[in-house]
Amino acid sequence: MKPRILFPLVLAVICFPFLCCGADTAAEAAKIDKLVSEYVDRTGFTGTVLVSEHDQVVFKKGYGLANREWNVANAPDVKFRIGSITKQFTSMLVMQQVAKGKIKLDDHIPDYLPYYRKDTGSKVTIHQLLNHTSGIPSYTDDPKFFPEVSRTYYKVDDFVKKFCSGDLQFEPGSKFHYDNSGYFILGAILEHVTGKTYEELLKEKIFAPLGMNDSGYDHFDKVLPRRASGYQHGLGEVDNAPFLDMSLPYAAGSLYSTVEDLYKWDQALYTDRLLPADLKQRIFTPALQHYGYGWFIDMVASPDPGAGQTIIGHSGGINGFNTLEQRLVGDHDLIVLFSNTPGTNLDEMAIGIRAILYRQEPKLPKRSLSNTLGDTLVQHGVEAAVAQYRELKRTEPDAYNFAEERLNSLGSMLLRMDRIGDAITIFKLNAEEYPRSGNVYDSLAEAYERNGQKQLAIDNYRKATELDPKNQNAKDKLKALQGN
Repeated sequence: MKPRILFPLVLAVICFPFLCCGADTAAEAAKIDKLVSEYVDRTGFTGTVLVSEHDQVVFKKGYGLANREWNVANAPDVKFRIGSITKQFTSMLVMQQVAKGKIKLDDHIPDYLPYYRKDTGSKVTIHQLLNHTSGIPSYTDDPKFFPEVSRTYYKVDDFVKKFCSGDLQFEPGSKFHYDNSGYFILGAILEHVTGKTYEELLKEKIFAPLGMNDSGYDHFDKVLPRRASGYQHGLGEVDNAPFLDMSLPYAAGSLYSTVEDLYKWDQALYTDRLLPADLKQRIFTPALQHYGYGWFIDMVASPDPGAGQTIIGHSGGINGFNTLEQRLVGDHDLIVLFSNTPGTNLDEMAIGIRAILYRQEPKLPKRSLSNTLGDTLVQHGVEAAVAQYRELKRTEPDAYNFAEERLNSLGSMLLRMDRIGDAITIFKLNAEEYPRSGNVYDSLAEAYERNGQKQLAIDNYRKATELDPKNQNAKDKLKALQGN
């Protein structure tokens, strides 16, 4: 356990304050700021950060720009889309209805949505929707969803019928598969049970009681003061993130919030203000893959900072935004990280912040490989980028992140830009570097398929399935290309 520090002190740094209590905590805040600034410099992080220790906010600050076109700075009160962190609010609303006796965890989907197909829905319980063991396919797993569907508005029940009612992938309760469809269905059930919209329930049952005045359901057409814009790394530049109709993430991922409001939420979860203790305990009881109801619950493993502590949290990812929330409930610590230019490893940053809280030296981040190679590719071509990769790995192996996903993200970016030949070159390099990864061959096969090289696509999809028998996308693609 860490020493509890009780002496109040406020430090102002630039225009965003650290809220501190005591000289030791002021030193912690300075170390956190230094660490995050390294992520800004080395990985291009932009966003907001809040850290609380023993229930007291010890650090909060914004980095980079909330809006690049108008040069508006990020700050702790800037509103970000939080993606799948939304799910914990959905689970709370469901459990509130359980407390009232209006929803039963062992009931099945058609008990609340009479239109839902009976052959599958009668096998799936509310409990299984909450902990991702329903077997219902996730609509975001469909490779056609983002390019063909994500810009289109749907009414809730219409979307459930069309995109959340597929054949079961496995016997409900037997496996864990992260499932946005399940949480979309939960939102529909809440509306049918209460006669109110999901948005109305959030305001009435959670946000208003907790004073979370800077949180809500995000509508692209509404004027929302101090809303961050979302960005993505392009090839040698930063671009606006693609449009996403916010009716589609819905109860699985359509909320916005601030790091300050998530601190209010964190504090409320240590009380019984929103839900009786026994039902709250159900939310935080881990099942398969350490998932409860809208939360991952696990023990911090050695040698990570805070080893032995129970950590409850969730991440979020949605066009132009990455988010992470971690609660170390034994010490009442909280780390909230929001980014509006995805590309920084927020889990890694959180480990560094935890190191500071637990009086350890944090590891400094490595520089972004995909950003560096992207600049070279724009200026000198793909072969020069490949040569740079080999040279950097030879001369600066510890300075850059050479993980498999870094090259894969660069190749995927090239594929989105229809620079298919360049993408193939990058994916081939990745397969050379990681020959035992099924994912790299899946990516290479997709590029060959896009390039009309059918046999090479088949060969690489086959290799992907051999290395990763669970890769359903590669299996489906292989079956389609072989015509059987």
